[in-house]
Amino acid sequence: MPVFSRGIAAVAATVALSACLGAAQPPAPRFDGQKALDHVRAMVALGPRPAGSPALAKTRDYIKQELSALGLKLEEQAFDASTPAGTLKMVNLRATIGDAAAKRIIVAGHYDTKLFKDVTFVGANDGGSSAAFLIELARVLTRAPIATPVELLFLDGEEAVRTEWIDPDNRYGSRHYVAAATKAGTLGRIGALILVDMIGDRDLRIKRESQSTGWLTDIIWSTAASMRRPQFVDEATPIEDDHIPFLEAGVPAVDLIDLDYDAWHTPADTIDKLSAGSLQAVGDVVLAALPAIEKRVTGPSR
Repeated sequence: MPVFSRGIAAVAATVALSACLGAAQPPAPRFDGQKALDHVRAMVALGPRPAGSPALAKTRDYIKQELSALGLKLEEQAFDASTPAGTLKMVNLRATIGDAAAKRIIVAGHYDTKLFKDVTFVGANDGGSSAAFLIELARVLTRAPIATPVELLFLDGEEAVRTEWIDPDNRYGSRHYVAAATKAGTLGRIGALILVDMIGDRDLRIKRESQSTGWLTDIIWSTAASMRRPQFVDEATPIEDDHIPFLEAGVPAVDLIDLDYDAWHTPADTIDKLSAGSLQAVGDVVLAALPAIEKRVTGPSR
């Protein structure tokens, strides 16, 4: 009888321990810079991906495949862009984690590469890093969503068709997106926009973009400082990028970009110039900053 009692007690202890272990929450998913770099590698393998090209259509297929595997529905916003090279069919891509009709935070980046006729430009950092970042961010947020919906926006046509950056030959996708939202009366549902662009280079130094919204910039840089991420530096510089059309429409926006990149718009912008650690740093900071941004967006004032 004593032996039987000890056996019952042992079984009860085992059941109790199993129950405790079962109740334990799994660790929150983390951004994985290596996974993001792998996505860059897959897109670079498609070759140059300028707006309107077959390679960019294959890139859209790749993005759609990766997001569909996460259970996300990718919406296409197709439009005809009038460019110096004639009319080009361009396509913005968007996927929302949460209620797409509610007030939301947008994390955006372009997925096209600049058109060059005389050299092979695969845009590992400039076009590749931002698209890959969004794919990996989708993986994390689908597993650990925040209360506020987050829209992942892949913008087409950021690059100028001509060699020079002369308005309006640039930012076709962001201009169209803002114009369409304005026309539809839905622009007010955008609480904030975080733009990522050229964030994968090994020697990453992201300066404060001086035209970006102050409170949004402050949240991200204070988060980076608390996480001891030296890639975010306290220097300011103005940069024309896809966030400008949003700012001009009254949407709070911030641009995370390192334009001090020797391989920018050269054939040397290849995968070997990138670092998983750089993508990791930006992913960690953006995810850690989202709760404070969410609080500001959903509060009584922006």
